[in-house]
Amino acid sequence: MKDVSFESRVSSCELEARKLKPEIRNCIRGLGLFFLLVVSGCGYQFSGKGEAFPKDVRTVFVEPFTNKSRDVGIEFEITSAIKSELRRRGQLQLVDRVEEADAVLSGVVRSLASQVVAVNRRDEVLQYQLALAADVSFRRRNPDTILWRSQGSSLTELYSGSRGAVVTTSSDFKTKNLNVADVSQFTDIQLTETLSREAKERLVERFARELHQRLLEMF
Repeated sequence: MKDVSFESRVSSCELEARKLKPEIRNCIRGLGLFFLLVVSGCGYQFSGKGEAFPKDVRTVFVEPFTNKSRDVGIEFEITSAIKSELRRRGQLQLVDRVEEADAVLSGVVRSLASQVVAVNRRDEVLQYQLALAADVSFRRRNPDTILWRSQGSSLTELYSGSRGAVVTTSSDFKTKNLNVADVSQFTDIQLTETLSREAKERLVERFARELHQRLLEMF
């Protein structure tokens, strides 16, 4: 999708092209537009289904994920995130009834757990790593055949374990819902719980986004 910055850059490119000799102007313009799309950072991205994706699969039903982790409710969060990603991207039509679907997406949350990855000299926790592992399958509804499967897909997110480990001037901190005042008012336990919830939300969103991409590419 083009945006304002893209069109302004294209106009600038065309003005420069007019200054060149006629015999090379068209060639430069074509090359310029190509590289502008690829590397200009304007936000344009090529998207769509990969060649391996079945052409006759247009609608998908997402079954509620099964939860085999200790985290209560994570299966609902992941299922909801995947549905939102499908609606947002639009390459596949999400349907509410399995009878309307060409294919069915289902999965199992194997684990969601935190572990300590950094401590200070007093053995106080500075950083945790939250890891999510899940199995996913994508099958044709009729006949019932597996089209794509991912076993043990894993993603991780880091979060701070104490107020002293939070770098409030970092770009990563600025993307969070907290501000400097929040950090100073929270105890280490309160801060860790808050950052853990945010890490979980990011992890679920990333899982849905990357799953969608891998699914369309059948990778």
